[in-house]
Amino acid sequence: MSELTLIDRLIAEQQSLTAVERFSQKHATAAFPAQARHYRDLIPLSKPAPGQQYSFEVNLDKCTGCKACVSACHSLNGLEEHETWRDVGVLFSHGTKTSYQQTVTTACHHCADPGCLQGCPVMAYEKDSSTGIVRHLDDQCIGCQYCTMKCPYGVPKYSERLGIVRKCDMCHDRLAAGEAPACVQACPHEAITIKLVDIEEVTVAASPGQSILPGACDSSYTKPTTRYVSSRPVPADAHGADAGRLHLEHAHWPLIVMLVLTQLAVGQFLAQSVLEFAGVAPYSVLGLAGAGFVFLNAGLFAAVFHLGRPVGAWRFFLGLRTSWMSREILAFSLLPGLVLADLSLGWFFPGSSLVRGAALATSLMGLGAVFTSAMIYVDTRRAFWKASLTMPRFYGAVLALGAASIPVALVLGGLSSETVNQSMLRAAAGIALCVQLGMFAWEKAVHCRALLHPRAAIHESALITEHLLKRVSFARTGCLAVSVACWVAVIAVPDAAMVPAAIALLSACAAQILERYIFFTAVVALRMPGGL
Repeated sequence: MSELTLIDRLIAEQQSLTAVERFSQKHATAAFPAQARHYRDLIPLSKPAPGQQYSFEVNLDKCTGCKACVSACHSLNGLEEHETWRDVGVLFSHGTKTSYQQTVTTACHHCADPGCLQGCPVMAYEKDSSTGIVRHLDDQCIGCQYCTMKCPYGVPKYSERLGIVRKCDMCHDRLAAGEAPACVQACPHEAITIKLVDIEEVTVAASPGQSILPGACDSSYTKPTTRYVSSRPVPADAHGADAGRLHLEHAHWPLIVMLVLTQLAVGQFLAQSVLEFAGVAPYSVLGLAGAGFVFLNAGLFAAVFHLGRPVGAWRFFLGLRTSWMSREILAFSLLPGLVLADLSLGWFFPGSSLVRGAALATSLMGLGAVFTSAMIYVDTRRAFWKASLTMPRFYGAVLALGAASIPVALVLGGLSSETVNQSMLRAAAGIALCVQLGMFAWEKAVHCRALLHPRAAIHESALITEHLLKRVSFARTGCLAVSVACWVAVIAVPDAAMVPAAIALLSACAAQILERYIFFTAVVALRMPGGL
């Protein structure tokens, strides 16, 4: 009998591999757990009853941070290269006796009161009445990205390519077919499961001061349904690995231009109203309303570039009940018509009480529109955008830019009539100077106070402004210095006020643009604890 060759020995060895035989036999007899038998233990056996909804439950003891859930979600949903609907962060705690470290997988919490849904101006979100899943309606979205500001967990992600926002929908089509979501099925340690929760219990549990994880937003805001469980208590001082990491948020340049130009316009409407009641030459005052009309429309045109799908913006009325963005669109849509009426009355009935009434109505409407703009940001619950800071910023810009426009209007009116009221010009320049200096002093006081107190709510924003936006702050101070010097020149030499008054107004506008850049980039966005 001839000796076995190497090939014969390898074939014989393969035939005796008991692992292969066992695998084959178990599949043949159905004793080996098929995929469905494995994942069905991780989802409810029944659909939600009335008053219930689906929710994620994450067992922190089983989460290793392997990111298999992230990969599976990305692959199944066909996401773009840098788009993720599920993220993995790390919690740290350096206690006096023991240290704590825990990886955390996070996705949409399908909140009982979703901030994204409440803020959307075109109702591109819906909360399924039978499952409680918060779904994004891609066809309805206009790409305004307001939901990315409203969500305190950083869930909605904007796609530049598609011009819309997208988010986790708990793989609702798989759940409907009795199959687990991709992240649930992919986790090798079964750290993620789907549970049924009672909506009323979730609402009661989401009391002020409570959060689903340390470092996460107060649960009373949106009432998230995700539960994180662990046999080890999570230390109260635990924080995300990215806590305290200074970085700039998106600048949103179209919104910067829109806010500055619309507030300049409202300031000019207000200035027109003041001068109308002061009895200044009517046609020179009318120029303020005309300039405001141009700047208003330029600002509204700039805002269009912030929308991924501007064609659908006409549906803004759908969100009027809950969305401040819808209310802003409505207010600024009505304002140009009022301005045209004001201009028409001023042209045909100069100096009449009818014109003064129209100017006052336009001013009040403009101030109301600015209020809706401010509330868009106040409603996000971000500390740097809270009402006590945003309202003075926005209305301060209206006053500063409106006051800076009055001397220019007086000089131009004087040129047309060959007489300039020098005392009124000096007074207007002095008021503009005081308003700008007062606003700057207030902002510096707020900044310094936050910088010196580490526990201040806006301390991190103050650090960002101090370290990452130092050149921007310096440039803004330079703009103020130029404006101050020009106002002093107007007061000292009113006969040659045209050039310094115009430069002062331009410098004031430049300073406001830089202030809005800081407003958007220095804010600390609310989100779940991040990774290293």
